[in-house]
Amino acid sequence: MTAANPNAPPPSPVRLSAVHGPGQPEPSEALERLYRGFERELLVPLWTEIGDLMPRHPRSKASPHLWRWDRLVELASEAGRIVPVGRGGERRAIALANPSLGGRPFATPTLWAAIQYLMPGEDAPEHRHTQHAFRFVVEGEGVWTVVNGDPVRMSRGDFLPQAGWNWHAHHNAATEPMAWIDGLDIPFSYYTESQFFEVGRERIGAAEKSTPERSRSERLWGHPGLRPLSQPDSPSATPLLAYRWVDTDRALADQLALEQEGHQVTLSPGHAAVRFTNPSTGGDVMPTIRCEMHRLRAGAESRVRREVGSSVFQVFDGTGTVTVGEREWEVARGDMFVVPSWAPFTARASRDVPGLDLFRFGDAPIFEALHAHRMQIGEVGA
Repeated sequence: MTAANPNAPPPSPVRLSAVHGPGQPEPSEALERLYRGFERELLVPLWTEIGDLMPRHPRSKASPHLWRWDRLVELASEAGRIVPVGRGGERRAIALANPSLGGRPFATPTLWAAIQYLMPGEDAPEHRHTQHAFRFVVEGEGVWTVVNGDPVRMSRGDFLPQAGWNWHAHHNAATEPMAWIDGLDIPFSYYTESQFFEVGRERIGAAEKSTPERSRSERLWGHPGLRPLSQPDSPSATPLLAYRWVDTDRALADQLALEQEGHQVTLSPGHAAVRFTNPSTGGDVMPTIRCEMHRLRAGAESRVRREVGSSVFQVFDGTGTVTVGEREWEVARGDMFVVPSWAPFTARASRDVPGLDLFRFGDAPIFEALHAHRMQIGEVGA
């Protein structure tokens, strides 16, 4: 038996085949020899790859997909009985895995979405990471997230952003479990190889486990149109740690009321929407994630929309029908679904309910920063 040469190069991962086709050179022995040379030297000619690398429009690797909230909560509750929260696993967070992304815990190529579940009296230990994150509460209360020592109440309808590299922990001060969704840019950070993670204290202090109605960040930053002059100008992510449902609900209701009075203030008839913004800059709450709340009046339908970049939606309240590409689903409170890049999307509220409320988060700020964002509304052509 001949021993393997330890100095021999590893097999080339490049595989090229001469094929007949438009824009392809005529297959020949000379072309095959050329391709073997490319393989040995780890070279790939553009003419064999241009259809995949430079398509006429985005072709997302993600698929439209729907997760039912009742099933998510059922499995998270079972995990609550079996899986402890502590150092190592860090969080009882269960990620949505898009069926077209190879089993990775990614909702889309850039976005992570998960249901997190905390049992009564449990604490999730302190840590920090460079990935930007938020929490959104579709039901329940009793958990406080503690960001840099600031306890922040979490209640139904609240949106709680948290920029990367801030210390954070959670504690459940109630007598019942609580579930919420987490959204992060983990896949984007993973693919760009830019992530950092650091563990913090095993336990937060007694003062941090208090349960104030309003956090320090809300007392400082939560006043419409007013900014504290003592704070730095233009932070890249929002310093406000809680956007309360009472304010979001009022903004959406006022838009629909103004529309009924004859003012053109909605995206389309019966479709009100607001974006969560950084109170210091007016821009997105985080550099990589855009978050919005949409409300459709009973029977109203949104205009067809598609854009570069992906989104994850959660139904906050009501029932209706959503269409993503060629998929259509009836949805209800808590259900979550993915809209891949450049997939046409519409939503329609049922006629027998007050309306349909949809929480949405997406990666548009990334593509806007790269000057690669594009949106199409009201058309379905390529």
